[in-house]
Amino acid sequence: MNRDSNVIISTHLLTKKYKKSVALDSLDLTINKGEIFGFLGHNGAGKTTTVSMLTTLLLPTSGSALVCGFDVVKDSFEVKKRIGYLPENVKFYDNLTAYENLAYLAQLSGIHNPKDKINETLNFLEFAGVENKKLGEFSKGMRQRIGIAQAILHDPQVLFLDEPTSGLDPMGIKKLRDIILKLNQEKGMTIFINTHLLSEVAKTCTTIGVLNHGKLIYKDSLKNIIQRFHNEDSLEDIYFSMDSIQ
Repeated sequence: MNRDSNVIISTHLLTKKYKKSVALDSLDLTINKGEIFGFLGHNGAGKTTTVSMLTTLLLPTSGSALVCGFDVVKDSFEVKKRIGYLPENVKFYDNLTAYENLAYLAQLSGIHNPKDKINETLNFLEFAGVENKKLGEFSKGMRQRIGIAQAILHDPQVLFLDEPTSGLDPMGIKKLRDIILKLNQEKGMTIFINTHLLSEVAKTCTTIGVLNHGKLIYKDSLKNIIQRFHNEDSLEDIYFSMDSIQ
């Protein structure tokens, strides 16, 4: 297991099995501080299973993982304090206002001075002025931004995003992309993005990993990937070319 001070996520032979099926097979993965890591793969490849284990929501069958230097099983509480997580379908109380939802989540997280922190976070996301609106009135894109707000209220070192652009219109996707870059550049957050959208990876990520049927088949910087596959006509062609790399 890699304990380099520059490494913020490290897994060794991380595996998850369900009866006779293997959702994740012996994952060895290293992500450095400050990266925006795009985890690509088809639906059912094992991306969400991986994130569920890295965020301590799911126990591995075997293998190990460190996040921010802490074991996800033995030190799960320490891991939780240092990460933020936005699931694909974030759940809120639609009959409560944005502020009430965030205040409730801040209380669960033990955040001091929640009002100040909520206002600070909404201002950072350029989303102030929605505090008193009920979540039931929000669009999908607005709900995603509130989802990110709840995930970063405690200033995590690592932010996990599971298919964050799912169901968003082009403007919502652009706003979310801008937020991801801002969090990385201004707050120094390491960001782990599960996605199957190649276009978003190309515009936001510094490093890419490709998961195929539970196995990591490729990992490199976006720059190196494009240089290596320079004869391909598009990023989509590059992605499908990787399927033959084992």
